[in-house]
Amino acid sequence: MSTDRAALAFSSDAIRALLPHRAPMLLLDRAYDVHPGVSGSGIKNVTVAEPCFAGHYPDQAILPGVLIVEAMAQLVAVVYAAAWTTGADPAADPDTAGRVGYLGSIRRMKFSRLVVPGDQLVLSARLGREFRGLTAVAVDARCDGMTVAEGSLTVTQRGPAGAPPATEPDEAPRPPHRGRGPHGTE
Repeated sequence: MSTDRAALAFSSDAIRALLPHRAPMLLLDRAYDVHPGVSGSGIKNVTVAEPCFAGHYPDQAILPGVLIVEAMAQLVAVVYAAAWTTGADPAADPDTAGRVGYLGSIRRMKFSRLVVPGDQLVLSARLGREFRGLTAVAVDARCDGMTVAEGSLTVTQRGPAGAPPATEPDEAPRPPHRGRGPHGTE
């Protein structure tokens, strides 16, 4: 995709219109400097009221790394979805949320600092090459100018709502497995 289109910004309400995620799993608070289909930046505000803090190191509130990765993946979805909408109005295409793909893999993700309530994560994503419906994406998260997480995600694409998947699943019945049973029996 080209970078000719102007950078876009999305409020939390606009992000809700673009993505299928809802609370408590909608983690991205704002997206900005979004170049549709190419790159973007976003904000994740970390508050003590988030449900994860009740059970994840309850004596020392730490945002789980998996939620940092999820916030970065949601930014990637906004970068994709921005390319499918007409301008910065996500309401113009109500089926956008149904087209958002899935996180396929997490590679070389490195966490270098704890994220705690009161922190503001500044996220960035830059899409790489697409191959057979999969796209590698360089992502990072910063807090107070310091990198807290960086790595690469692979994301899948889905077509317009109602379109068949890019590859048809193997519908052939599989023969029963003739190996050992769950407890070493035949």
